[in-house]
Amino acid sequence: MRTRFIVLLVVGLSLGACDRDDPNSPLGQRKAIFRQMLKTSEEMGGMLRGRLPFDGERFAEGAVKLDELAHAPWQHFPKARDEGESSARDDVWARQARFDELARHLEEVTGRLVGVTRDEALESARLKEPMDTVEAACTACHKEFRTH
Repeated sequence: MRTRFIVLLVVGLSLGACDRDDPNSPLGQRKAIFRQMLKTSEEMGGMLRGRLPFDGERFAEGAVKLDELAHAPWQHFPKARDEGESSARDDVWARQARFDELARHLEEVTGRLVGVTRDEALESARLKEPMDTVEAACTACHKEFRTH
């Protein structure tokens, strides 16, 4: 009975691992970056919307991290669609110029957000508009190039 349980456990764990992307693949790399971007922006947005206490230093650190992450995923989009369960529409590859344009825009607005956070006395009210601009840049790309 114990051997049977161990065999079933190993089979179950193996099947569960089949759904995961290779973390070293381009798909796995960009998914990891996008997850980090989401986590970082959700924390920052939470501070501005009152779900979390506002911490200016932490917000500024998040802005720098978000800007670094905003420059990172694009290198992990190969010239041709890759294998795996991706949320990217085929348009990413069919309309690469537009996709690149939206990527550069995100990099630009996250850079501006970092600039605003360099002020000594950060006030959440002054950060709302530049953070909304970053979120709008994400949403614009998702609407055109993401399946959900």
